Amino acid sequence: MRIFRIQSVLAVLFLAVSLVACSSDDNNKETPQTVSKAADVSGISGPATGKVGVDVNFDVSFIVDNACGEFDRISDISIGKESGFQVEAKYPTGTCANQTPTALHTVYTFSPQSKGTFEIKFKKSETEFLVKKIVIE
Repeated sequence: MRIFRIQSVLAVLFLAVSLVACSSDDNNKETPQTVSKAADVSGISGPATGKVGVDVNFDVSFIVDNACGEFDRISDISIGKESGFQVEAKYPTGTCANQTPTALHTVYTFSPQSKGTFEIKFKKSETEFLVKKIVIE
């Protein structure tokens, strides 16, 4: 009889600890959901020349749909037979109070590995790229 009581107490204690250990506080935290969308580039500024092995930074201006948009990443894209880059912006899935399109900037770093003339191309619209040429010596 005494062993039965001890086993019952231990079983209840085990269940209580299991239930407490399984409860998660993470369920109460909300992670903001975002949507990534291509943004059209309005300008590329940077040097016209550079040297092999020396990184060259370009300031890339782009337009987001509203004031809630922010830079997400730069990705590869093709328009017809030409390839280049596009800026992607992320937006919260909820509504944005300020719907005014906003200009933002990011930095694109080009790392030349050989001499020559290179074209840095960013998507300007659905059908064309904005091109910046750089000569590497």
